[in-house]
Order: sequence, then structure tokens, then C-alpha cells
Amino acid sequence: MNRILKKKKAVIFDLDGTLVDSMGMWHEIDVAFLGERGIPLPPDLQRDIEGMGFAEVAAYFRKTFSLDMTLEEIQAVWHRMSYQKYRYELSLKPGAAVFIEWLEKKGYRLGIATSNSQELARAALMRHGFSDTFQALVTADEVKAGKPNPDVYLTAARKLSTDPSDCLVFEDLPAGILAGKRAGMTVFAVADAFSDRMEEEKRRMADGFIRDFRELLAEECGGDG
Repeated sequence: MNRILKKKKAVIFDLDGTLVDSMGMWHEIDVAFLGERGIPLPPDLQRDIEGMGFAEVAAYFRKTFSLDMTLEEIQAVWHRMSYQKYRYELSLKPGAAVFIEWLEKKGYRLGIATSNSQELARAALMRHGFSDTFQALVTADEVKAGKPNPDVYLTAARKLSTDPSDCLVFEDLPAGILAGKRAGMTVFAVADAFSDRMEEEKRRMADGFIRDFRELLAEECGGDG
């Protein structure tokens, strides 16, 4: 992997499926939310909404499933269904905690660029003791367009006062990988059970692929940390 971390000044993480193991939970929420309204889960739903911001997904649901709800009402239901899990239950991905602690110790600038909401992202960081660790937390709803557009990553780099070429990105889905690449950043794909079927595509798109963040400590940093 050519010790890529040695060449970077900032590290930016996607949240869901990359830092926290939450993709399966969102699948369950989609099934329950639509099921309560007598709507079966479309097989291509995840692919259709991949990379969209929280508000964008709400708008997609409202239009696609003809929901008699406002966007605010849809998002409020999702928050009620998910907040407790983000705040008290969801686990970090393998090796994420030790990797983040090592990055902080070494002085890297750290950011989050997520399609999720600020409230849920902050709840997840609070659960794992990282409330003050990340200097930038950018959601897709704060920018003009969500992933695969590069806006969320470019905004994170700007908030970190770092040139995009000096940023290393971690992502679990193709739309996010493409967003990072379009931003001019180096992108590593992260394994996630929810996107196992996309592994070949993720490997092809990204600059590297990991299953456990400790791989980078061992291979990039000679085990330092």
C-alpha cells in the first residue's frame, strides 16, 4: 500500500458501513417503515438511494411511494426508529477505534462526510467517545448535491484547511468512493457485509481495500501504535 498515510495530512471517513456497523439496521428500518404502510421493499431500493442525503431520501420515499407525509414527518419517524441505536447500540467497524486514536495521536486532521443527519452522526460519535475528535462533520444535506457528487468531501477538506490531494478517504459504497475520487482524493474501500456483493466493483474503483482498519497500522505504519 506504499505507506499512503505518510503522504496525507487529513483523513475523512464516511459514517454508515464505514465507521459504524449500521447498514443492516437501516435495511430493517426500511422494511418496517414501508411494511407499516403496506408497501413491499423494492429489491433495488438501496442502490437507488445510495449516497443521497437524509432529506433527499425522504423526498425520494415521498414521491416513489406516494406517502401522505411531509419530508419533516418522514425524517422524524426515521429519527425515532434509529436514534437509540446510534446513541447506545451500534458498534464501530473492526479496528476503527484504535485507528482513529492513532491518527489523532499523530496529528492528522479528521473529518466525517456522511449522507446521514448531523443528529445521528453526533449520537454515534458520542457513543464511542469521539465527540471532540473530528474537526469537521459534514452531511450531504448541507451541500448542493449528495454522493456521488464530490461536494460533501470538498466541503470537509475546506473545513479541515487541507488540499483535497492531501486527504485520504474511507468509504463502503460505490457512490461514496466515486464522490471521493471526484474530489481528487485518495480513496480506500472498506468491507461491509451489506455490500459484499459489490466487493469487486469497490476494489476496481478505489485506490485500496481493507477489511479491518488495523491493516493500515500494520502495513502502512509498521505496527506503530
